[in-house]
Amino acid sequence: MTDLEPSLVLALCIFGTFIWRALGVAVANRIDISGDLFQWFNCVAYAMLAGLISRIILIPSGTLATTPIFDRAIAMGIGLIIFIVFKRNIFWGTAATFLIFLSFTASR
Repeated sequence: MTDLEPSLVLALCIFGTFIWRALGVAVANRIDISGDLFQWFNCVAYAMLAGLISRIILIPSGTLATTPIFDRAIAMGIGLIIFIVFKRNIFWGTAATFLIFLSFTASR
């Protein structure tokens, strides 16, 4: 193995990422955000996110698996309520969920 190989891999990764970003910039102006296709992609993205969050809460792995499901579910529920009360502000919902879960974990 030579010292050139990691540099070559890094350059190829940068190039590959740049191509997709440049393509996204070129196509972004042509996308109709109120169109059916865009709405479908938006729904798929939210569904994937909801599935990931559900998996993290119900079937956690690693250190999170050692915490009670009650703590995870209550923190998530209160965080959702905070999110809705604060006019769907993702920062306050996430911060509340984190702090509530942290306080449950610290109290045990």
